[in-house]
Formats: sequence, C-alpha cells, structure tokens
Amino acid sequence: MMVRSYVEKPNCIILAISPANQDIATSDAIKLAREVDPSGERTFGVITKLDLMDQGTNALDVLEGRSYKLQHPWVGVVNRSQADINKSVDMMAARRKELEYFESSPEYGHLAHKMGAEYLAKLLSKHLETVIRQRIPSIIALINKTIDELNAELDRIGRPVGVDGGAQLYTILEMCRAFDRIFKEHLEGGRPGGDRIYGVFDHQLPAALKKLPFDRHLSTSNVKKVISEADGYQPHLIAPEQGYRRLIDGSLGFFKGPAEASVDAVHVILKELVRKSLAETQELKRFPSLQSDIAAAANDSLDRFRDESRKTVSRLVEMESSYLTVEFFRKLQTEPEKLPANQTQAQEKAQVQAASNVDRYSDNHLRRIGSNVSAYINMVCETLRNTIPKAVVFCQVREARKSLLNHFYSQIGRREKEELGKMLDEDPTLMGKRETIAKRLELYKSARDEIDAVAWK
Repeated sequence: MMVRSYVEKPNCIILAISPANQDIATSDAIKLAREVDPSGERTFGVITKLDLMDQGTNALDVLEGRSYKLQHPWVGVVNRSQADINKSVDMMAARRKELEYFESSPEYGHLAHKMGAEYLAKLLSKHLETVIRQRIPSIIALINKTIDELNAELDRIGRPVGVDGGAQLYTILEMCRAFDRIFKEHLEGGRPGGDRIYGVFDHQLPAALKKLPFDRHLSTSNVKKVISEADGYQPHLIAPEQGYRRLIDGSLGFFKGPAEASVDAVHVILKELVRKSLAETQELKRFPSLQSDIAAAANDSLDRFRDESRKTVSRLVEMESSYLTVEFFRKLQTEPEKLPANQTQAQEKAQVQAASNVDRYSDNHLRRIGSNVSAYINMVCETLRNTIPKAVVFCQVREARKSLLNHFYSQIGRREKEELGKMLDEDPTLMGKRETIAKRLELYKSARDEIDAVAWK
C-alpha cells in the first residue's frame, strides 16, 4: 500500500524491477505498474540477477521487448553479490565488473552499451529532464501564482515597518492619509453617510423652525403684556417701537435652539463617519494604538469645529436682533397707499372712527402689531433657514474635510522615535504570521530564480 501511494502519482517515474530468474508475467512490480500506469508512459523495466540465470537460459526476450513490451527500453543490471558485499567491494569496482560482464557475455554483448546501472542512471536522468522541461511552464505558473497570493496576503495584513524614526513617521502618515481618504469619500458621496448631513438641513431644521411657539409669543395677550411693560408709565405716542423691539428680540431668541440643534446633529453624523472610516481603513487594523490616537485626534478636531459652529450660528441670530431691517416696517406702513383711492379713504375713515372709540391698546391694534412682528420674523426665518446650513457647512463639514488631522500631524512631527514606535505596536500573532509569509515568499522567489537560471536546452 505504501508503494502504491507513491507510484500512482502522475509525476512519479516507476522503476519496475524484476529478477531474471522469475517469470515476468508473475512479477509484482510489473503488475502494479500496469494498474497505476496503463499506458506505460511512466514505467521503466529493470531486469536484475542476469548472472544468476540457469545455464543455457537468458533474458533476451524480455530485454528486447518481445515477451513484454514497454514504451521505454528494458535495462539489465548486475548488482553486487553477497560475497562482494562481504568483501567490501565498492560501487565503482562493482560497476566496472558489471560492464565487463555485459561486454564479455555472448548473449548480451550486442546490448552492452544499453545495459548496466550507469546506463540506467543516464536514461532516467534524461527522461527526468524531459519531464521537468515539460512541467517547467506549469511549475513557473504555480510558483508565480503562489508569489502573487503571498504578496496579496502581506498587503492585506501590512508590510513590515522600518525600525528608524523616518520610516515609522512615514508609515503613520500613510495610515492617516488612507483614513482621511475614506472619510472624504463618505462626505462627498463615494461612500454612504454624508447624505445624512443634507437631511439635517432639508428636514430636521425646517421641522424645528415650524414648531417654534411664535403663535403663543405673538398672541394678543402676550403682545399687550410686552408692549405695556415696554411703555412703562408713559404710553407710546404713535408706534410702540420699544414694544416692537422686545417682541422681535423675544421671537428671535427661539431660533437659537434649532440652530444649535443643527450644529449638534451634524457633529454626531461627523463623529459616526469618523468611526466608520476607521473601521473601513484596512491598513489601520494592524495598529490598534494608532487607530485610537487617530480617533481621539479626529474627535478633538470635530469638537473644536462644533464649538466654532455654535458661536457662528449664535452670532447669526444675534445679528438679526442687533439691527432690524427698517425698510420692512416702512413698507408695511406704506402698503395702504397701494389701494384704490376710494378704498384708502374708507380705510382712513374707519381708522379715525376706531381711534375715537377705543384706546391704542385695542385688540385690533394689538393684532396689527403681532401681525407685523410675525411677518418680520417669517422673513428672518427664511433668511436663517438658508444661512444656518451655510454656517454649519463652513465651520464643521468644510473644516472636517480640509483639516481634520492637521493638529495631529503637527503633534507627531515632534515626537521621538520611541513614541512613534509605541503608536505602531502590533499583535504578536500578526507579526508571527507576517514573518512566516515573508519566509515562504523568499523561498518561492529563490526557487523561481533558480529555475530561470537553468539553461534548459
């Protein structure tokens, strides 16, 4: 069974050895060779003990292929006898004695140049060379395929990092660039996630603005309360300007909530994109410490961008409070002039009659004030609905895309070699795997070079 496990392999050359004093038809070697190599392409027949055959008999029918024909010629050999072994006859002397036997043999003399162990060795070597030459292209192809697979595996788990500080710094920067590239792809649409930022501006912010309690703040009762408090002991003469300003300031204050909520919502999305980008950066998986350092640096930057964005959107709201658009109210006052003359006269008459019957704090008067303030607030709301996203993108998204790791870059540039080495610590198991793959890779490359160096003629 052990012999069969070897000779049945298609690349194996079968040396079927049979003694000359045994019937070739019953040879176990020939029987096994016929089973595993029916075509006989791999089988070489060898006849031994030719010198021990009975007098008057010979093995010419076998050697000349008449009794059992093979694709390759039969070869006869005469090995050392037990007496030769006992006398310590060396192999060189045994080969000379074998050659003398065939040359002097009346039966085998004409075959002497094709007999003997030396000829058998040359025959097998020539055949082996032929087989190898035929197999060389497939062997080279297999070696190249294996080399490519090993290189791909090394690329996947990462190449060894140099021990000098410059090489370590270069590796860290390459890891950072790989992460930053993936992060930008998320922001710009190459990968999913960045579209959620647009959702904040297109859905969340408008929905929050619609829910602001302007109806309650500009109700008749609250308008009367605010105007009365603003007038103090002296009621207003023509228009309650201080009351208007207080109502507008109070209304504008509601915008800070949605504005800051937009900032925070975008901040959460950016932090999630950082986390996803780190997880998708294959090169960083081998360096857990560096991955943590980059995550901390990126999140610190996002926190700074968020704080600046909050200040900016707050300023936008405060600017609306600090300077009102006077032309808007002047236009409201002149709107009646656009009516036809008969309607304008009727309206003026009605206003005079109303003024003579009720005081300046009448419900109609208060509703008019509330309506004017509401119209102004709606105008400001439309403005902020457009400017808040611009501010958030400018302060957070744009900065994250442009300078997320700038502060980290400035820090690592000042670190010593030992600190850089700590950032590039690896799992010992991964290091051992890389070393094993690298050794196999060198062996395959060496084998390929040696095969290429052989002049197969």
